Amino acid sequence: MEWDGDSQMGGQDGNGVSETQHSGGDTTAAALFGLLWGTMAEVLGTTATAVMVRRAAQRAAAHWPVLQQLVIRQDGLAYQFRVPETWQEGSNPEALAALRALGQEVCHLLHAMTGPVVIRRLARLMPLRRYGIIPEQEV
Repeated sequence: MEWDGDSQMGGQDGNGVSETQHSGGDTTAAALFGLLWGTMAEVLGTTATAVMVRRAAQRAAAHWPVLQQLVIRQDGLAYQFRVPETWQEGSNPEALAALRALGQEVCHLLHAMTGPVVIRRLARLMPLRRYGIIPEQEV
């Protein structure tokens, strides 16, 4: 797959996406994914985050084929991602549902690998809770 460098690509270097970017009404799945990725990368590093998110996407893709369009690739020492194009649309219920499925799989993997520590950190982020990216039972 060729990397085209379009606007759906994001890279996180540990600073992540600011939670304040998500206080408005029309939050996109892309922005929420950036918050999820950035927070995980702050705690686990980008390599572990990339591995976990890839595995979670593969597991959830059976029910949400759009997750096959989530691309994560290594660029030198960092990882970058490109989200599905539909995740850029505000108030896209299908995109948010696919992201919720991804979030649920991420939580399963995090629970098995790290216990509740990282999940609690994610659960403290209001946008991830508000949009159901972190399942309610994890909060």
